Amino acid sequence: MLKVEQLRYGTDNFSYLLYGEKQAVAIDGGAWEKICTFLKGHNLELTILTNTHSHFDHTSGNENLLQSTKARFLTPADFTDNSTLEVGGEKILVYRTPGHSNDSVCFHNGSILVSGDTLFNGTIGNCFTGDIKSFYLSVKRLMALPDATVIYAGHDYVRDSLVFAGRLEPDNKDIGKFRSAYDFEHVFSTMADERRVNPYLRFNEEPIVKLLQKRGLPRETEWERWQSLMSIE
Repeated sequence: MLKVEQLRYGTDNFSYLLYGEKQAVAIDGGAWEKICTFLKGHNLELTILTNTHSHFDHTSGNENLLQSTKARFLTPADFTDNSTLEVGGEKILVYRTPGHSNDSVCFHNGSILVSGDTLFNGTIGNCFTGDIKSFYLSVKRLMALPDATVIYAGHDYVRDSLVFAGRLEPDNKDIGKFRSAYDFEHVFSTMADERRVNPYLRFNEEPIVKLLQKRGLPRETEWERWQSLMSIE
């Protein structure tokens, strides 16, 4: 399994390096200076630069990284669903996950999932495409991953996400536990965590179904529950 390095930039954005002994892939290269420093300090060659989607806050470091390294650039649109990248003999599986954007992708290696703005720690991204059904199917797909899967998201929205989750489920003690474990220097969750605290993965859980009933929102099917949750502000 590859190692992962999380690099913060801007207010709340993250870049990632997935790397082995000699080679690395950069995902969302906004923290390009930190990436270059890490590569030099660990004697790594950057072989591929790519993005989880094409929004500017994720692509802002691309040009500088390409000028500073010999990396090959792949856009999200270059990937077909379930295509692979190879780094030092290790394969990274690429999932197409439309919803936040039409070109959103996630990168999966071993227990690591770099999820961009599809799945955050404690919430999901905005559906800028307006295609709620595709977003629902993308999230359902990620929910099928094992509980031990570690979610590395495109932004640090943990505090605000947990406030919203706590407003929907004030009796959910797991939300407070997750908040207490939050570490600004290393922001992540497991899929098991998400099942316990993220309302957008809890649409089949009794407290969420009761909440939708109390608000008079459709709840008979998973799809109705998803739409209802997406309508709550």
